[in-house]
Amino acid sequence: MKIIFIGPPGSGKGTQAKRLASRFAIPHISTGDMLREAIAEGTELGRQAAPIMASGALVSDDLMIGIINDRLAKADAQGGFILDGFPRTLVQAEKLDGIVGNGSDPLRVLQLLVPDDAIVRRISLRRTCAQCGAIYHLENDPPKTDSVCDRCGAAVIARPDDNEEAVRKRLEAFHRQTLPVATYYKTKRILREVDGIGPVDEVFERIEQSLA
Repeated sequence: MKIIFIGPPGSGKGTQAKRLASRFAIPHISTGDMLREAIAEGTELGRQAAPIMASGALVSDDLMIGIINDRLAKADAQGGFILDGFPRTLVQAEKLDGIVGNGSDPLRVLQLLVPDDAIVRRISLRRTCAQCGAIYHLENDPPKTDSVCDRCGAAVIARPDDNEEAVRKRLEAFHRQTLPVATYYKTKRILREVDGIGPVDEVFERIEQSLA
């Protein structure tokens, strides 16, 4: 199963994609996680991406296409995958068609629908484990111990780009560049819209129903 999640930052793509990856035993490929890891490790990719992400802008098409092409070529992605954060532009969507081809398992595209104001509130209360990347929400899904990851015991922190100004810029970029991607997949009749508001379990149930 080849699945793409489309939705604004903070819509719950990461949380839902991880659950779905576990459900179908396929890799969850998050471009955001890959970029943040590269920044933390100080790689060349990380040095290029750091100022772009800090400003709330999107990383270039060429850079992202290269990253995804290499990742999808790995053995664990041959039986299917879940893409979270890619494609974000029409150019990326068209290039992805060439990378994955048609095959016996066509792409399935899920768009999580969440209003902008709800996104800003969600992200301002979002926290991430500095070590394992586990995602928490101070209101809906806080760690059991304040600022400590339930999984690995490392510090739970706010991402540097999770401030309101950067979030607003990311939302502007999303509406300008990524919503045309949804239209592209809607034209191909492979897009399913899912209400992203509500408890995590309820949203996941809607996602499963949309894939049935």
